Amino acid sequence: MRMLKRLPFVIGGILLVLFVLVNSIFIVDERQQALKLQFGQVVGDRDGYRDPGLYFKIPLIQNVVYYEKRILPLETSQLEVTPVDDRRLVVDAFGRWRITDPLRFRQAVASELAANSRLESILNASLRAVLGEVTSDQILSEARGDLMTRIRDVARNEAQSLGVEMLDVRIRRADLPQQNLQATYQRMQAEREREAADERARGEEAAQRIRANADRQ
Repeated sequence: MRMLKRLPFVIGGILLVLFVLVNSIFIVDERQQALKLQFGQVVGDRDGYRDPGLYFKIPLIQNVVYYEKRILPLETSQLEVTPVDDRRLVVDAFGRWRITDPLRFRQAVASELAANSRLESILNASLRAVLGEVTSDQILSEARGDLMTRIRDVARNEAQSLGVEMLDVRIRRADLPQQNLQATYQRMQAEREREAADERARGEEAAQRIRANADRQ
């Protein structure tokens, strides 16, 4: 009878121990890196828990935030740039990046969404800086590969302050703005029409000579 009375306390004690154990453990897998926080401040390994494994924390007092270890994409909006020859181009580019310093990342931007916004601004500024020093022909030629490397290096230097590394930058395409394309098409059409008119005029002149010769004969 006495054992039955103690049973609820025993079960409660077991559940409490299980609760403490479960909340004392956190797992980091190979795709993640983590920071341990206590009242909002980083404690423990300030470089972050980057190796996969089982780690411990104080229940209810400490919590864990996770960040991606994998390479992340950076999509940007189309950007209009002006090379040194003033022939404006619309550039569509993208990048790839990863978090290398979780503590600095948390202090600078805290989340991937905020990081994407900051990195897009950095990449756009790098595109304007590098492409503004070359001609449009260089941007549209095979030299684009070297330009993308330069853009990546400029963006990488700026992104270090966010605790991230810019791994790659690629230019999908570089075209004339729509209004410039329309003007170019109209100019090409006018040129073709003028060439056609010249050909017709030369043909008519030749025909007149042939008719005149025939009349004389």
